[in-house]
Amino acid sequence: MSFNDPFSILFGNGGDSRRNNANNDDPIILDVEADGDGPARNTNAGPSGSSRPPRGPANPRITRKPASGGSGGSRGSKILIGVVLALAIIVGLFFGLSRFITDLMWYGQLGFQSVVWTQLGVKIGLWVAYALLMALTGFVSAWLAIRARPDSADGSTIRINGDVVEVGKSVSSKTARRVAVVISLIVGVIFGSQFNANWSEILLMFNAQSFGTTDPQFGLDNGFYVFVLPGLKLVLAAVAMLLGVGLVFSVVTHVLMGGIRITMPVNGRGLFSITKRCRRQLGIWLMLNMFAWAVRQMIGVFDQLTVQGSRITGASYTAVHANIPVTFIMAVLTAILGVVLGIWLMRSHTLEGQASIGVRASVALKAWRVPVTSIAVVVVVGLVLTVAWPVLLQRFRVNPNAQEMESTYIQRNIDATRAAYGLDKLKTEQYKVTDKGEQGALAKEADTTAQIRLLDPQVVSPTFKQLQQSKQYYTFADTLAVDKYEIDGVSQDTVIAARELDLAGNDNRNWVNDHTVYTHGYGVVAAYGNKVTADGQPEFFESGIPTQGKLTESEKYEPRIYFSPNTTEYSIVGAPEGTQAWEFDYPTGSEGALTTFKGDGGPSVGNLFSRILYAIRFGSDQILFSDRVTSESQILYDRSPKERVAKVAPYLTLDGRVYPAVVDGRVKWIVDGYTTSDAYPYSQITDLGSATKDSTTVSSATVSSLGSQKANYIRNSVKATVDAYDGSVDLYVWDQSDPVIKAWEKIFPGQYHQLSDISGDLMSHMRYPESLFKVQRELLSKYHVTSANQYYSGEDFWQTPVDPTESQQAQERDILQPPYYLTLQTGGSNEPVFSLTSSYIPAGTSTREILTGFLSVDSDAGHEKGKIGANYGTLRLQELPKDSNVPGPGQAQNNFNASADVSKELNLLESGSTNVQRGNLLTLPLGGGLVYVQPVYVKSSGSTSFPLLKKVLVAFGDQVGFANTLDEALDQVFGGNSGASAGDAENVDGSTSGKTDTSDTNGDASTDGSSGTDGTDSSSGTDSGNDSSSGNTGSSSGTMSNGLKSALNDASQAMKDSDAAMKKGDWSAYGEAQKKLQEALNKALELEQ
Repeated sequence: MSFNDPFSILFGNGGDSRRNNANNDDPIILDVEADGDGPARNTNAGPSGSSRPPRGPANPRITRKPASGGSGGSRGSKILIGVVLALAIIVGLFFGLSRFITDLMWYGQLGFQSVVWTQLGVKIGLWVAYALLMALTGFVSAWLAIRARPDSADGSTIRINGDVVEVGKSVSSKTARRVAVVISLIVGVIFGSQFNANWSEILLMFNAQSFGTTDPQFGLDNGFYVFVLPGLKLVLAAVAMLLGVGLVFSVVTHVLMGGIRITMPVNGRGLFSITKRCRRQLGIWLMLNMFAWAVRQMIGVFDQLTVQGSRITGASYTAVHANIPVTFIMAVLTAILGVVLGIWLMRSHTLEGQASIGVRASVALKAWRVPVTSIAVVVVVGLVLTVAWPVLLQRFRVNPNAQEMESTYIQRNIDATRAAYGLDKLKTEQYKVTDKGEQGALAKEADTTAQIRLLDPQVVSPTFKQLQQSKQYYTFADTLAVDKYEIDGVSQDTVIAARELDLAGNDNRNWVNDHTVYTHGYGVVAAYGNKVTADGQPEFFESGIPTQGKLTESEKYEPRIYFSPNTTEYSIVGAPEGTQAWEFDYPTGSEGALTTFKGDGGPSVGNLFSRILYAIRFGSDQILFSDRVTSESQILYDRSPKERVAKVAPYLTLDGRVYPAVVDGRVKWIVDGYTTSDAYPYSQITDLGSATKDSTTVSSATVSSLGSQKANYIRNSVKATVDAYDGSVDLYVWDQSDPVIKAWEKIFPGQYHQLSDISGDLMSHMRYPESLFKVQRELLSKYHVTSANQYYSGEDFWQTPVDPTESQQAQERDILQPPYYLTLQTGGSNEPVFSLTSSYIPAGTSTREILTGFLSVDSDAGHEKGKIGANYGTLRLQELPKDSNVPGPGQAQNNFNASADVSKELNLLESGSTNVQRGNLLTLPLGGGLVYVQPVYVKSSGSTSFPLLKKVLVAFGDQVGFANTLDEALDQVFGGNSGASAGDAENVDGSTSGKTDTSDTNGDASTDGSSGTDGTDSSSGTDSGNDSSSGNTGSSSGTMSNGLKSALNDASQAMKDSDAAMKKGDWSAYGEAQKKLQEALNKALELEQ
């Protein structure tokens, strides 16, 4: 029996039925008739009725017995079953497609339905096309193998084996082809789906754009690497898989069809034999697979320009002089090896299986010499060229002369990185600093001083909630936004938040209230960033319900907030004209105002079909039966602005912060979108997630990092807005020179508005995005160095400081300080500019933290329609001299904490039922040096408490100022008179005339009592009356009362007595000293109030 005989049972009735019956000891015969049996007919009668001899033996036949019973009931059952199955299929499809149909309705309502159809078309098209190619390849391979079978087409086999004649029956070619079709289709469907996730790469490949710059190694346009190469590698991988499937199908089919036979080694036969036609086909498939492998090797050489090395991204000296040429050589060797093995397989008689074992043993080496030698040569050459040669070159040629040998390639990396991250237009200046504060030093920077922000947007959210929340079903973001508004003709840094809906705070939760009554938030709340009220509360210029303030007066904006980050539930809104309203609008009187949504904010649920669909989607039968769902109703869902932009532009990376702005009479949420790539040649690969992680993203629920994503090219190419009332999404092309967004515009035509469509009002609120700035500051910590030799040495590398206001545990985890929006004037700017800022300290683990650089970017886009401000996006780096000792943020915070007078007052503030909360530590280039400003908030321990700004810390060099107001604290570090007024100067009682005349003070100013009589700074740690900070702990006039001064001195002495008693072990004296300390603190608290 041949090897393929057992496989016949896999293909139905492939063998002899009589043989099968012979092997069956107990056949079951339902009805047997023999020719001539039965009275009904005479099969042997001729035309005239005469009998004729039978034409053959009376062979028995198996016939079917008639089915018992009537057929009417059976037919009815079948119809019923068919109807039930049809209904089940329809219902199943309806449930299964409900989400897809509702998504189509959602996209259609927004005007972005093309996004769905384009993605779906590409995904299904790729799947179907690749599945058909896979099926076709598998079938052709199997069909060729079937044609080359050594047996007859019907499967009959006759073989002579010595004195034995073997007669067998195998599967027929027709049946085999049918099976091949089925299996090929199954394999095609399974493997065809692998390209669904890569739809964007395929689209970009066919819509590639030119960058206008070329890579320094091969001279190809960078667009080839960003657009074409990723798609080309996918196509080659697909071709390789097709050829691999073809080879597998060929081998398997030849085994089943007898082209490859495995036999027992008897009678001088070999273990297996392969027919000549089989060898030819396998040889061709093998060569095609080797050619595909060689092509992929050659294409892979371009990956050398984006591979991450030990020091830089991109090809180094060793890669250029060893890896790249070796890759081409190995590709050629692979192709040659494929030809050699293919020809040998087609022409060699070694596999015919006719030689005896003894002969095969004696000539085995000779017979297999060609393939074994060829493979061995390629393996050995490959090891030498791909492993030994690069290692030896690196070890003995590059390492001893690394700086000189690698300089060319490091310079390539520097230039490409600065271009890919938008750092090539960085403006750098040497900032000669002083650490000695002089009187009047801020006189020339009065505008900047007046705009120093006091409100920390991450601290004052609870204050906004307590003062402006109004009702428990409203809330504000836990981290507020900083923007700028023109108030009374003056540009003001502003801390702003939208009053969002918060159903979790509602005590009366049910379906009607959650989805039809409480549907929206109301209004925005905005406060001056640079001033507070006398008791430390934010000074609001827009607040209240109904809204009132500067924005209401100037904009008369729509205050209802239907779409916001905190709104997660769906709402059903809208009703026919004249219907009594039921949506709660805002609290007023005993019942509250009601309203009805009038916009176009969501898909219609005015008909039964759409109601059923959304009832299935949200799992709520109330949508079907509630009277609140009318013919004019709309359903609002996916209401987070960031989520809406992500759905209509899934190829964008979105900024971690979304912020509101009052624009053209509407509240708009502004979302920054980035186009990214990880294929820009020689540009440094960066993890965007770690680069954008800082103390704000760690502690905030509303601000996030970009997530773990590798990239080496990024552009803020899109600005998106989401209307807070109707949820409409507008995408604007912001960076019109970006080739990536040009490609997406081509893929999704009509999806984007051009820059000219941005109104002047909207333009004035377009900020420089935080996430992009964080990525750029991460890269600039190294790539401010433009010399390859200096970069190699690494001696001038920097790092972003950790946030010194965080806990010790967070600082140990290297949680970075976030960047801050500030209005300030830096080198190169003629006036204060709304900017995003950060600072640098030396890289490494040294505990000595000095400032090395100050980075800012102009964030003011101007206010002209369709035109971005000329200086917007200009990065400015102020480098400090190498020998300067300006404290970094951590050292400045340590100076604050080490000041005895500051510690004394903070301990005083934190005693009893209150605690102190430090605000953001701002760094500003002022007064010829760097000024640190930190607001200090006091918060009681009650559940409804909120932080109030009570003190301000200021540092200049090693000098520390600590006062009730920023204005007073600045005076303390600048000789008693800074020369400029801070935003909270109006909170200082008494005269401030000393601001304008500093000619006679000569550093000994005591005009307002805000500094010591001898100019001693507060960092000295003395307790004398001439300490500059202690002179401001009493009344708001800046002069400490004698009673308060005495109480503080008593408290200080009691602390010293406690320490002394504890060291001596005199616990009785220790208890007495602690009692005196508590009495002194209580007395001081009474006098402070």
